[in-house]
Amino acid sequence: MKNLSTSYLGLNLKSPVIVSSSRLTSTIENLRVAEENGAGAVVLKSLFEEQIMYHISALDTSAGFPEADDYIAWYTKSHSVEEYLNLIVKAKKTLGIPVIPSINCFSSRGWTDFAKNIADSGADALEINVFFMPLDRKKSAADSEKIYFDLIERLKDKISIPIALKIGFRFSNILYMIDQFYMRGVEGVVMFNRFYEPDIDINSMEIVPASVFSNGDEKRYILRWIAMASAQDIKINISASTGVNSGEDVIKYLLAGADTVQVCSVLYQKGLPFLKVMNQQISEWMTKNNFKSISDFRGKLNWLNYQKPGVFERTQFMKYFSSVD
Repeated sequence: MKNLSTSYLGLNLKSPVIVSSSRLTSTIENLRVAEENGAGAVVLKSLFEEQIMYHISALDTSAGFPEADDYIAWYTKSHSVEEYLNLIVKAKKTLGIPVIPSINCFSSRGWTDFAKNIADSGADALEINVFFMPLDRKKSAADSEKIYFDLIERLKDKISIPIALKIGFRFSNILYMIDQFYMRGVEGVVMFNRFYEPDIDINSMEIVPASVFSNGDEKRYILRWIAMASAQDIKINISASTGVNSGEDVIKYLLAGADTVQVCSVLYQKGLPFLKVMNQQISEWMTKNNFKSISDFRGKLNWLNYQKPGVFERTQFMKYFSSVD
């Protein structure tokens, strides 16, 4: 097996393959299996902002309203924040790979104070799964962007462990946003978040969820921006996410400039032991192409290093096909 080690968020990883936040990373047993099969790190199942806010409410509830107290006690027990903190502590004691908790948020409110509890539990870093849905047509893009910046500043004021933002690609200027994240001290970005998307069932005439699993075709939305973001003169780590079904997919993202690659859907379909297969596929490809380490080829085909960078800038089919003989 080749040397697959890499660095992400200032952490040393034995493999660039990270198990992303999901039900698969919610138990110590699964986390142990992930490590045994070669995961470079694990991102714990997300703790949701609503859970944190209810937890804070329970702590602040005054006496005199027993029904309300009972309800909040039941809710916080069923959605235990304390359990999450205990999972972090147990994972750190059990695993030898980095443990990265995740918070799924939709605002920049007071929940950010709770990030210190996560840091104090021994987390190696914190991933913030974030997207503020722009629903107000009278709010400018700059106003919407400011919410992200406020969130970052609040978090950086609370904790010193590295932060990675898991973002979507629906920005008017992704490269500008990543640059602004970096300038505010964010150590990494995960590109990109995969959100709940609605679909329509024409038989029942209902709105239904689209497929929750990603597929290989979705890489085309991501490769371009990783290749361009990794070519910028900023030292922010990039973790690729979505459309990863094999070691070959991991290699593509690394060639585009990603530092690590997060995997989820394929592990639901093939099991956590498939991590070993993916690492083996990466190693065999490296041997075939005479690469001794990940750093030998990471970013080799990004916007800066590829001899025809214009391919990343093309957006219209005619511009592409007019260049084909």
